[in-house]
Amino acid sequence: MIVYQKTKQEYLKDIRTNAIDTLILELVKEKLKHGVGKSQQLAWKHSLQTMAVLLADPEIPADCGICIEYKIPYSGKLIDFMITGRQGDMDHVIIVELKQWTKAFATDKSGLVRTRFEHGEQDVAHPSYQAWSYAALLEDFNVTVQEENIQLHPCAYLHNYVQDDVLTSEAYTDYVALAPIFYKEDGEKFLEFIKQHITSGDSTGIMQRIDSGKLRPSKSLADSLSSMLGGNREFVLVDEQKVVFENAFKLALQANPDRKRVLIVQGGPGTGKSLVAINLMVALTQERQVVRYVTKNSAPRDVFQLMLQGTLKKNRITSMFSGSGAFYNTESTVFDTLIVDESHRLNEKSGLYGNYGSNQIKELIDAAKVTVFFIDEKQRVTLKDIGSKAEIRRLAAAAGAEVEELHLLSQFRCNGSDAYLNWLDETLGLPTLEKQEAVPLGFDFQVVDSPNTLRAIIENKNLERNKARLVAGYCWTWPNKKKIIDGIYDVVIPEHDFAIRWNLTRDGGLWILNPESVKEIGCIHTCQGLEVDYVGVIVGPDFIIRNGQVITDANKRAKSDMTVRGHKKMSKARPIETTALLDAIIKNTYRTLMTRGMLGCYVYFTDKETELFFREKLASVPSAKAVTTALA
Repeated sequence: MIVYQKTKQEYLKDIRTNAIDTLILELVKEKLKHGVGKSQQLAWKHSLQTMAVLLADPEIPADCGICIEYKIPYSGKLIDFMITGRQGDMDHVIIVELKQWTKAFATDKSGLVRTRFEHGEQDVAHPSYQAWSYAALLEDFNVTVQEENIQLHPCAYLHNYVQDDVLTSEAYTDYVALAPIFYKEDGEKFLEFIKQHITSGDSTGIMQRIDSGKLRPSKSLADSLSSMLGGNREFVLVDEQKVVFENAFKLALQANPDRKRVLIVQGGPGTGKSLVAINLMVALTQERQVVRYVTKNSAPRDVFQLMLQGTLKKNRITSMFSGSGAFYNTESTVFDTLIVDESHRLNEKSGLYGNYGSNQIKELIDAAKVTVFFIDEKQRVTLKDIGSKAEIRRLAAAAGAEVEELHLLSQFRCNGSDAYLNWLDETLGLPTLEKQEAVPLGFDFQVVDSPNTLRAIIENKNLERNKARLVAGYCWTWPNKKKIIDGIYDVVIPEHDFAIRWNLTRDGGLWILNPESVKEIGCIHTCQGLEVDYVGVIVGPDFIIRNGQVITDANKRAKSDMTVRGHKKMSKARPIETTALLDAIIKNTYRTLMTRGMLGCYVYFTDKETELFFREKLASVPSAKAVTTALA
C-alpha cells in the first residue's frame, strides 16, 4: 500500500512547508489506520529533511518518484523511503532504510546488532539486512517485479552515524554486499549510488504497478523449498499423515475469495501435525500460492526455518513463517492459504501488551481464502490460550466459512505408545476417553530420586545424537534472563545441591538445537511443538499428589511466568471457572513436557509424596520397572 508518493519536485515542495512529519502522520492514519509515537514523528522530520538536502542535487531527475512508508502487501512491513526512475529502458527502484542511530554494537546473532533506543538497548536487524530483506520480499512475491524485470537496489543511510568498524565487520559483510551502507560522511557516495541507477524520471508509474501487482511466490523460491524438503528424510509423510496432507492440499487448491474454507486437523503429541503443516506449506508454494506457516510460539518456526533454509538467504525462508499476532491489520483474503500450527496456543488479542486486534482466530480466517488449523486441545497451557475446535467453528460460521475436520491418530513420539499417553493422562488427572486396561507402557518412562541423577542421565543420552534436554515447570524465577550473573542460578534445589540456569535468550527458539543447551533447562515456551529423543522433566510444587488426589496450585508458579498472569483477578470474578482452567493449564503443561521424548522420559518430583504416587502407579503397570537411580 502506497502511503505517500509524489515526484521529487513535489516532495521538495512539501519539505519546504516544514511540516512533512505532520503530512506523513495524517496519511498513515488515513491509509494504515493507526498512529505512531513521538519518536517516529521526529525520525520523519529529521531523516526526510536530510534526504531532501541530498535529492536537491539537479542531476537527480525532478520527475523521479519518491515513495515514503510503503507497506509491502501481506507482510505488514514498511519501507522507509523509495526512489523510482529509469536508466535507459529499465525501471529501477532504490530502497532506502533510514536510521538516526549514532552508535551500534555487534552481537553473536546472525544479522542482528544492538543499539540504544529511548527505553534502553535492544537487538534489532542490521540496517543492510533490513533493506535487503524488503527487496527480497518484493522479488519473491510480487509478479510485477518478477515478470517486468524491475531492478531493486536496497541500501541503508545512517545520516547521524560516524563510520566505525561495527556495522561493516566480518560478521555482516554478506549483508553489506547485498545492501550497501552509507554513513554521515557519505553523502556524496550515496548520491553517486542514486545517480548510478536513476538517470531519468519515473515515466511508467513504477510504484503503482508494483502496488497493484499480483502476489505469487517466485519459481526460484518454490523450487528451492521443494528441493530442500524432498532431500530431507525427516519430512517424509507416512500412513494417515499422507491422507491428511492430500485432503488438505486438495482443499487449499480450491481457494476462492468468495467461498472461504476452514480445515481443523486434530492430533495428539507426536502425530505429525507440524510435519504435515510444513509439507503443505512447501507443496502449496510450489503451486505458486501465497502461503504462511503460523504459530504463536516462535520455537517451532525457528527450528523449521533453519531446517529448510539450505542455501537460501535467511530472510527468503523467514518470510514464509509468521507469528499469530501479525494479522490484526491484514487485508481480507490477501493469502491463499494460512497454515496454523499449535492452534491451541492462539490468543484473543495481539501485541506485547495484548492491545492489538480483536481475536486471532477471526483475523486468521479473514486474512485467507483457506485456513488450516492444527490443534491439540490438551496442549492449551496459558490463561490466554483460546484455541479450541468449538471456538474455531463458531468464528468460521460467523465469517460464512465452510468447516471440515480431519484427524491424525497414530503417534510417533513416546515410542509410538498410545498406552503411555493413556496412562499419563490418567495419572495426571486429565480426562480419558475410557478406563484403560493395564498393559505395558511400551515406552521408557522412569522416576528418578535426584535432580542430579536426572541431569546425568540426560547429559549421557545427549552424547548419542544431541537430542536429549532438561525441562521443568515454570516454578523458578529467571534472574539471568537479560544478563548472566556470576554465581547466580535460576532453578535451584538446595537439598540436592542442584543449580542450573534457564535456557539462555541468545539462542531464541533454536535453544533446543544448540549442543551447549544440554547444560541448561528449558520450559514449556522453548519446547512446545518440538521433540527430542530423551527428555528429563523436573515437576515443581505447582503439581502435587495428596492422598491419591492431584492438587494444582498456580501460586507456586514463578511471578515471571506469563502463562497464569492475572489469575488472581480472574478468580475473584469467576472463581469456579478459573480454578478449573488453572488446573487444566498446569496438568496440560506437564503432559506436554512429558511427551517431548521420542524414546524416553525421566522425571524428578520436588515433592516426595508425588514421587511415591508415580512410583506406585508405575509399579502397577505390567512388566514396568521404576528404575530410579542407575544411569540408563
